[in-house]
Amino acid sequence: MAHEGILRRQSARESAARTYARALPIVPVRARGLTIEGADGRRYLDCLSGAGTLALGHNHPVVLEAIRKVLDSGAPLHVLDLATPVKDAFTTELFRTLPPEFAERARVQFCGPAGTDAVEAAFKLVRAATGRSGMLAFTGAYHGMTAGALEASGGAPDVRVTRLPFPQDYRCPYGIGGDRGAELAARWTESVLDDTKSGVPHPAGMILEPVQGEGGVIPAPDGWMRRMREITASRSVPLIADEVQTGVGRTGTFWAVEHSGIMPDVMVMSKAIGGSLPLAVVVYREDLDVWEPGAHAGTFRGNQLAMAAGTATLAYVRENRLAERAGALGDRMLAQLRHLAAEFPCIGDVRGRGLMIGVELVDPEGTADPTGDGPRPAAPEQAAAVQRECLKRGLIVELGGRHASVVRLLPPLTISDEQASAVLDRLADAVAAAASGAVGAGHGA
Repeated sequence: MAHEGILRRQSARESAARTYARALPIVPVRARGLTIEGADGRRYLDCLSGAGTLALGHNHPVVLEAIRKVLDSGAPLHVLDLATPVKDAFTTELFRTLPPEFAERARVQFCGPAGTDAVEAAFKLVRAATGRSGMLAFTGAYHGMTAGALEASGGAPDVRVTRLPFPQDYRCPYGIGGDRGAELAARWTESVLDDTKSGVPHPAGMILEPVQGEGGVIPAPDGWMRRMREITASRSVPLIADEVQTGVGRTGTFWAVEHSGIMPDVMVMSKAIGGSLPLAVVVYREDLDVWEPGAHAGTFRGNQLAMAAGTATLAYVRENRLAERAGALGDRMLAQLRHLAAEFPCIGDVRGRGLMIGVELVDPEGTADPTGDGPRPAAPEQAAAVQRECLKRGLIVELGGRHASVVRLLPPLTISDEQASAVLDRLADAVAAAASGAVGAGHGA
């Protein structure tokens, strides 16, 4: 069949670094909303959504109309960083979505089209503004694949960034969890900064994710977020919030920092802000704006189609209160998944915020520590089996977490209640099949 030939040629021609294509051997040819149709005629419910890029799902009408309008107008598509009506509309809408106090004194830097470039720009910005070089980041973090961003990520092989403990309940680094575990993590951060023998010079900045995505869908406690803001502000350390995956309504507020009420010094944005097309920006306090002309640039930082699509997406999410809907629907989905966890011992934990949901698979027979009271060992093979069973049933999910043992759900914010039920039904069926070791053809979509 034609799609099998395409897959064979991809395997023969493309880099060994390809990722999603390995676990998801499909050839998409049409897509709308939550649904993808493959070249083989099968239909899938897409809960990957371009790794969180597709806030409105595939080919939403308002996005397509915005793109067509630019194409039909004869406007230039490539303008470097020149001012255009399309860019002005995007910036205006973006600032409308920001917390008012932040927006009043903010500047925006358009970067290369990927989130990792925006992270690099944020690092350069705070280093230039403070005259310092060191950065603080957290265990389990993921900030991108370019050199500086990768150094701040949890999987970095050559660490030149100080790594701090990220609080979590299920696998708390202190074996405590809850508010007490978060407070100990905060105290360790204070100690590293204040102890003259810690070996950590006064840093240029701290970067954190309000919800760790690739790290296993781990929401940062709101109280801990406020402590990080207090700790950094009192020591004149700029705080960078990485909102690349959490932004544009994903977690139940337009920007995830709004849950805790903190005001970061820098916000890094990409993915959904481009309405499915490549776009990335850094928004920051105006007093940090110490760039020299050309200090950070990018040939494609003026992507007009992405700005038009992004304006339409931001406005649609804001006007239709999709962030609030994501919060309410996410809560219901988490509750149902916790019922599923009570039925299947191979589900160790269910967590998330809004429509950013993670289900951690564990070995129910394993013992993680001598006391036997801690979490069970991660089960990446079981998670991979669930992902395969989901695909058989017409459901696309991604894996993440420390050992790729977390099944991740990132549906579009436009997902209906009926579609959410279908997603959970197929996931439950896949977990049951994987737990029993059953191998079948699965259900058609």
